[in-house]
Amino acid sequence: MASTSRGRAQDRAKVAGGQDHEVRYEAKKESVSKETVKKAVKSAGNSRKKVEAEISRH
Repeated sequence: MASTSRGRAQDRAKVAGGQDHEVRYEAKKESVSKETVKKAVKSAGNSRKKVEAEISRH
């Protein structure tokens, strides 16, 4: 894992549904709306793989 300037580890395998920049990134990457990403995070959890699978299912 990469660490931030504050020394904390970042987890690239998760999508923080409350962080607008992460939701925007995932929405742009998957060509869907931010609301779709938020719903996927809510239903599938915050694992990036599960969110992407949930988005592709619909």
